[in-house]
Amino acid sequence: MNSSNFLEQELIRWNNVISTHPHDPKAYVHRGMVHFKLANINDSIADFDTAEKLDPRLTPYLWQRGLSYYYAELFAEGAKQFEIDLTVNSQDLEETVWRYLCIARLNGSAQARQSLLEVRNDPRFVMRQVYDLYAGKCSVDDVLAISSTNKPTKFYSCLYLGLYFEVEGQIESGRQYINLAVSHQINDYMWHLASVHQKLRGWD
Repeated sequence: MNSSNFLEQELIRWNNVISTHPHDPKAYVHRGMVHFKLANINDSIADFDTAEKLDPRLTPYLWQRGLSYYYAELFAEGAKQFEIDLTVNSQDLEETVWRYLCIARLNGSAQARQSLLEVRNDPRFVMRQVYDLYAGKCSVDDVLAISSTNKPTKFYSCLYLGLYFEVEGQIESGRQYINLAVSHQINDYMWHLASVHQKLRGWD
């Protein structure tokens, strides 16, 4: 079964769960994630919103909705979601980087860099290098220098280079690195994000 068929089966499964448990917020989160992987961006947001209505305590944990907002071009809403997320997970560099990307799409990279939140203790070296690139403290070559260590590191370095170049207006470099990220397939939600990015931009 290919990835698309598997995801369609997953969608059917979560539809069935929700039909019998319509007040289970986690079921809507899971279905929203499947919708996102299928590039059904608005449907994913609707499911995350329903989960939040059923259990408002989920709001600072809905990082997936922040990603969906980005691809719906709801950048102000995305930035706000990631800011809320950081109140419960203040050491997550990915949340900070995605907030940067949302602000960059709204107001340009210079303002995004000025408002980049400081994060110190994320254990992932690749994300620390990515953060330093976005902060203007290291170069693309510095990020590439660590990208040969293992498959997940290759994936994450290529993904965040692709996103970086795109918001800098260097679209061809963005396309190159997003496509490279997709080629380094890992079992991770963010790999599906790279695939969605590729599909929505027509780069596949």
